[in-house]
Parts: sequence; C-alpha cells; structure tokens
Amino acid sequence: MADAHTMDPPFVGKFTLEIGASVIGSFTEVSGLSVQLDVEELAEGGQNAYTHKLLGRMKWPNLVLKRGLTDTDALFEWVMQCSGEGLTDKHNKVTPRNGKISVLNAAGQSVRTWTILEAKPVKWTGPRFAASSRDLAIEELEVCHSGFRSGK
Repeated sequence: MADAHTMDPPFVGKFTLEIGASVIGSFTEVSGLSVQLDVEELAEGGQNAYTHKLLGRMKWPNLVLKRGLTDTDALFEWVMQCSGEGLTDKHNKVTPRNGKISVLNAAGQSVRTWTILEAKPVKWTGPRFAASSRDLAIEELEVCHSGFRSGK
C-alpha cells in the first residue's frame, strides 16, 4: 500500500515577485489575484423555468502589491519608465512585461507560481509620514495586466 501524504498548505506570508528576469523581492501583501467572467442572461420564449446563462469576457482586476520600504527604487523606476519622460524617451510606447508571483514553502522552494501576462504599472504610492506613528514605511504598487496562468 502506498504511503498517503497530505501536503500542508504553504504559509501565505512567504512569496516572491519577479518582473521580467529580475526578482523584485518579497511583499507583505498581494491582492487582486482573481478572475471574473461576465455572464449574460438570455431569456428563451416559452421557457419560464430558467434563463440561459452565457459566459462572456474575462475581467482581470489590477494587482496591488505592498511591502516595507527598501533601499531599492525598482518599483518607482518601473513606473517612471512607463510614464512622463521615460515614456517620451521610448516614443510613447510602453512595453508590457511578464512577471511571476511564487508562493514558497518553509525550505524556500516554489510550491505554486502564477505567471502574470503583459504587466504594466499604473500607480505607485510611497509611505505615509507621521512623526507620532510607529507604523512601517510601506510602498504600494498597482499593476494592470492581461491575465495570468497558474502552474507549479
């Protein structure tokens, strides 16, 4: 008889983000990893028991990534490359970049990875400064994308 083994679910606080070939690092929170399908209801004449439900377009909400402020400007620099002078220097063309979010197990090995397709930064928010606060300095990045794929 084969040995039955149930994998413990990974701790959600241990994950990495890669954009292109660069590991951006760890974040304290990632939200928006979801997809929703539009549903159109079609009433058929003479059919009063139900309506037909037709699936439509997929909606991918923006990803919101939060982390403590670090000594690198990688997130802010990516936003600047896609806007203002950075955009003008590239003849007003933004090149979307694929990325990966990986959940890691206790040994630091990837348990699950989502490949984010055609990611573009749309908002960066820096830390809120207040002398009376003991909160961490947090930076936040919002990214739009064309969907994701799940894999191991």
